[in-house]
Amino acid sequence: MENEVKLTKLAKCAGCGAKVGAGVLAQLLEGIRVRKDPNLLVGFDRSDDASVYKVSDELALVQTVDFFPPIADDPYTFGAIAATNALSDVYAMGGEPKLALNIMAVPEDMPREVVHDILRGGYDKVYEAGALITGGHSILDDEPKYGLAVTGFVHPDRVLTNSGAKPGDVILFTKPIGIGVLTSGMKAGLVSDETTRFAYRMMTTLNKAARDVMVKYRVHACTDVTGFGPMGHLLEMAQGSDVELHMQVSGVDFIPESLELARMGVLPAGMYRNRNFAEPWVDVGTVETAVQDLLFDPQTSGGLAIAVDPADADALLAELKTCVPSAQRWATVQPYRGGKRIFLEP
Repeated sequence: MENEVKLTKLAKCAGCGAKVGAGVLAQLLEGIRVRKDPNLLVGFDRSDDASVYKVSDELALVQTVDFFPPIADDPYTFGAIAATNALSDVYAMGGEPKLALNIMAVPEDMPREVVHDILRGGYDKVYEAGALITGGHSILDDEPKYGLAVTGFVHPDRVLTNSGAKPGDVILFTKPIGIGVLTSGMKAGLVSDETTRFAYRMMTTLNKAARDVMVKYRVHACTDVTGFGPMGHLLEMAQGSDVELHMQVSGVDFIPESLELARMGVLPAGMYRNRNFAEPWVDVGTVETAVQDLLFDPQTSGGLAIAVDPADADALLAELKTCVPSAQRWATVQPYRGGKRIFLEP
């Protein structure tokens, strides 16, 4: 149903494009004392997707939180995208979401039915994930925001982090790239209805199917690609694993209209933040500037970047494609030789 409230007009930034830049975030966290606990398997000092706490020899809790301003005018779609994005961090750790809490900020004059539809979109995605929403917290704010705090379960011995990639591994990815550029184009009315529907479909596709497939193979590391863009998240993987990545750009699935917009210079502010942070570690080679821009583009509810043993790479990619048709081979992992961490190859 057409809604009179244009949610994206109420937001300065859309979706994960509102995320604080990785460089600024590192400065904000610098000097904060990290308490040690032998049961804390993954904490915020690791730049990972979620924290993991061991409860028993058979159970660990995965915890994460994610929320952002509207990336769609339709309130139900916005709620569904925000929930899908928040659930993704649990999947990236190899876990299964179990409980979620709503986080919401709304203008005082926002119509009740709009708020209801945002929440309904979130509820539907959480239930699709097999989890439960058990409460939450809301405040009044001039700019609407929505998301979730999510708790999931994982076996302590099967936790996936972004720092376990090994030389020889193959990096697979599960969704096309270009969402940040597209959302900038949508605000200006430059994106076709067909591509807009496709983008929303990608952002509301849970990473559940990809997670359920990848845990059957020898996966050494995983991260979801969201606000820091492909280069930002892959850089975290390369630095955390002490390796370098060689990315075959021809294998990256770019959403066609996003490349056209990038060539026109329609770029989100988050792209520039991501480039400033990650570019010193990236050898861009001869790759076209617009393609580079898309590789720094902030993604909302992006796919999983999976570092898999080379002996399992073909089988995992083939099985992923049965449930995630956009799955693609992105890069290979090599020993770190000093200098750049990511090398872009045609």
